[in-house]
Amino acid sequence: MLEQAEALQIAVAFLEGSRRDVEPPLAIDEGLVRESDGLLIVPYNSAQYLATRDEMKRLLDCWPILVDLQSGDVRFGELEERHLWKNLSG
Repeated sequence: MLEQAEALQIAVAFLEGSRRDVEPPLAIDEGLVRESDGLLIVPYNSAQYLATRDEMKRLLDCWPILVDLQSGDVRFGELEERHLWKNLSG
């Protein structure tokens, strides 16, 4: 079983590896990282938004990264899993 710190490192690497050149710099919203149902739920957004919390800089299509704490598998969340993170708040 992974520790949260290990799972978070996996999520950071996954986010960096999935970023396209046309996207702005992205960052993990560490204050909203949570564990639920054996998953580490790792929200992210543009680094500029996270630094300022200016809604005009917020990216809208950022499904959280999910890291399975048992296997270490990592992927983006899907619509049908929204119940896992929809109530996250800072």
